[in-house]
Amino acid sequence: MSDINKWSDRAIIETENQYTSDEDLQKITVDKLKPHNAPITLTEYDPHWSELFEREASRVRSILGDKIIQLEHVGSTSVPGLCAKPIIDMLMVVKDSADEPSYVPALEAAGYILRVREPDWFEHRLFKGPDTDINLHVFSSGTSEIDRMLHFRDWLRSNEADREKYAKVKQDLAKKKWSHVQNYADAKTSIVQEIMGRANLGE
Repeated sequence: MSDINKWSDRAIIETENQYTSDEDLQKITVDKLKPHNAPITLTEYDPHWSELFEREASRVRSILGDKIIQLEHVGSTSVPGLCAKPIIDMLMVVKDSADEPSYVPALEAAGYILRVREPDWFEHRLFKGPDTDINLHVFSSGTSEIDRMLHFRDWLRSNEADREKYAKVKQDLAKKKWSHVQNYADAKTSIVQEIMGRANLGE
């Protein structure tokens, strides 16, 4: 979960200004959990983000080839007009994300770093990039979260009212001090669920 904007209805463990415990985060974090302890920096939409995605996508494809079933730009940096943390979220679909030997060594040899391993959440894996600030999310083919992420992205791209409402909530939350970036992401769960409810009705 660290450093991730996840669009899930996962239950939130709520305490004072803390939505997920350090212990929970450490269990899924590869290596030592690093605290954030600061507000969140959001920037206005930058058209260059799509270029960064294309560059990273080309590099990942050159490493894994036909092991990649699908590779998409997701998250707030993929939505024109939406403010975002300047981190490129990428969604990669492989046959079996739990089969780490089939793709992890190749990515690590190219400088990608496995940061998150979540067997209990769709066997999700997350990598950081060698030289570009990215979150490379990996899921198995057929995982329901794939459609959820893409549907949320596409809805925000086409619905100005919900895009502006989401931006406002993000900006308000970003001003607070967060122990971990994931706590900020979890705090957005209610607005994400509200928007996804409208998006599903609008299908």
